[in-house]
Amino acid sequence: MTAATTKAGLRLDGLDAEQTAAVRAPRGPVCVLAGAGTGKTRTITHRIAHLVSAGHVRADQVLAVTFTARAAGEMRNRLRALGLGGEAGQVQARTFHAAALRQLKYFWPQVVGDVPWRLIDRKFPIVAQAAGRAGLPTDTDTLRDLTSEIEWAKGTLIAPEDYATTVARLQRDAPFEASKVAAVYSAYESLKTTSDGLLLDFDDLLLHTAAALEDYQSVADEFRGRYRSFVVDEYQDVTPLQQRVLDAWLGDRDDLTVVGDANQTIYSFTGASPTFLLDFSRRFPDATVVRLERDYRSTPQVVSLANRVIGAARGRIAGTRLQLIGQRADGPEPDFAEYDDEPAEAAAVARIVKKLLGNGTPASEIAILYRINAQSEAYEQALTEIDIPYQVRGGEGFFARADVRQAVQELRKAAARDDLPDARGADLVTLVRAVLARLGLTNEEPVGVQARERWSSLVALVALTEELTGHDAELDLTGLLRELSARAEARHPPTVQGVTLASLHAAKGLEWDAVFLVGLADGTLPIQHVLGPDGTVSDEAALEEERRLLYVGVTRAREHLHLSWALARSEGGRKVRRRSRFLVGLVPEESPASRIAKHTTDRRGPKRVHPTCRVCGKPLLNTQATMLGRCSRCPADIDPALLSALHDWRKLKADELKVPHFVVFSDTTLTAIAEQRPADDRALVAIPGIGAKKLQTYGADVLAIVRSRDNG
Repeated sequence: MTAATTKAGLRLDGLDAEQTAAVRAPRGPVCVLAGAGTGKTRTITHRIAHLVSAGHVRADQVLAVTFTARAAGEMRNRLRALGLGGEAGQVQARTFHAAALRQLKYFWPQVVGDVPWRLIDRKFPIVAQAAGRAGLPTDTDTLRDLTSEIEWAKGTLIAPEDYATTVARLQRDAPFEASKVAAVYSAYESLKTTSDGLLLDFDDLLLHTAAALEDYQSVADEFRGRYRSFVVDEYQDVTPLQQRVLDAWLGDRDDLTVVGDANQTIYSFTGASPTFLLDFSRRFPDATVVRLERDYRSTPQVVSLANRVIGAARGRIAGTRLQLIGQRADGPEPDFAEYDDEPAEAAAVARIVKKLLGNGTPASEIAILYRINAQSEAYEQALTEIDIPYQVRGGEGFFARADVRQAVQELRKAAARDDLPDARGADLVTLVRAVLARLGLTNEEPVGVQARERWSSLVALVALTEELTGHDAELDLTGLLRELSARAEARHPPTVQGVTLASLHAAKGLEWDAVFLVGLADGTLPIQHVLGPDGTVSDEAALEEERRLLYVGVTRAREHLHLSWALARSEGGRKVRRRSRFLVGLVPEESPASRIAKHTTDRRGPKRVHPTCRVCGKPLLNTQATMLGRCSRCPADIDPALLSALHDWRKLKADELKVPHFVVFSDTTLTAIAEQRPADDRALVAIPGIGAKKLQTYGADVLAIVRSRDNG
């Protein structure tokens, strides 16, 4: 660290050479490429103080913007400590939307006149009306997906009439047919004009602010006379709409400081793009570019792993790559662990957390981070069982979520019926699947962010049922509901001073002494919908964003870092998962997890955990390929007539049992049977998805059908 003093007397104590260079850069365009833990907030607030103290600009002529109210509050606190924040006549630090709202209120009479407007509190009622007009469902999941898609379109400056063609050009995974979404989007915009005036959403605040500055010279002159210097934090997360507002603020001026890290771009689903950060030097050829790479947050061991995670990224511009340099004293090496199943992983993590607590690490300095919210259930349970308080950040606890409450209610309705068979053990799992199928439980992961979240919660409930029946084969639906109720009742943790449970997205911008990154299996991180059916990459850009999510997770840890994954979802389940492809080459060879990942041992000797293709011998990378026993690109050698006969039999059996077809066998399982043509019980149960219960219930029928085709 160095100490320096500006010409006007502002001391720069505690800033390193690169931070000082950023602070003292000439007035004009400045780009600060700031890696995780490199002190960017301290740097940019000192830069603002330097500009003011050196007489380049008055404090009230500076507008600093960031993306969350928490980050804006932190910036105001730092500025206040430097004598520059919070009051009139001082630097303004706000979110983009808060700044636009303040400006629009002031300029509205000049631009629109006396037409009244108000900010929309809830979009759902309007989106529901628009969806109804377009003939789409109006359930909660659909409305959430449609709302998110409209927000993405507006954030990327796509008008309703251009939506369908743009989605086709981008090959975007829209939640519904593009023309239907466009119709909803158009109707939504129309419905915001009412007899009482205009309704504006948060994106409209930005659109109207930009338009006022672009179309009214008097407004632009007044605003630009008021604000002369701009600072944008987290610039990698800017959307095209936010960039349009920033351009309108600037006009033809260039007194702009931006700070960002392309390695931490994880919000592309909102329209955010690192392009503006990466192209800054092209737009401003004379810009000063400063790289902050000294990491003061994490130990060198954590920093080294973070560098290796992001070092494998593809498609990055060389000049923007940051190589973090750890500045703290040495700490423990990151720990890797593989477990048989998710309950075992959660229980082990809880035990390590308890050990950390016993060694003096505060609960508030420990976090368990996962890819999707539905993963929290196992960790809520494991922590509850050993009396460790926790808090769920950025979301509700598992049993408090609306989709889980609805699912439990449907199970209660089923328990109240008197025409259902007495289902226990494996039959209970089948019954639960059948009930939850009506709420969106399908064999394949659905399209749409909200639909996937619901689906993941339903899958987690099924997995919990499988776990409970594994402990008690006589468990019935009433007993299951009693257990679910007890678990929900037990989970009322305090909201302060507890271990943090959070998704990787919710953890952005935070840090803890100890971090557990859990569920690091292919299909979870990276998430399944960025992979093809055989595990090959279907969306390279989305895959890289998943890698950046892991990087963000790693860089949240100051000292202790534990990375883990499980080979099966439920206790005793088939070990068909594989550790995340992002971990390849990262797990030390001497690590126990490295050895476990290669082999497990039973009484018959070494056995491969990850199955291989029966045709080419390559590892199978996902569940569908594992069930088929081959890569999707390898020849199928399927018997079409046998497959047709199996489908006909399944339909009759499902109708007889009054259950959905997939409860008997999934399409993938039938395909595997038609390809492999098992000749006996042993060959049949070797096909994933066919256990002892299904062998007992359906085995004789299936083998008879196979033999009839072979003999025919």
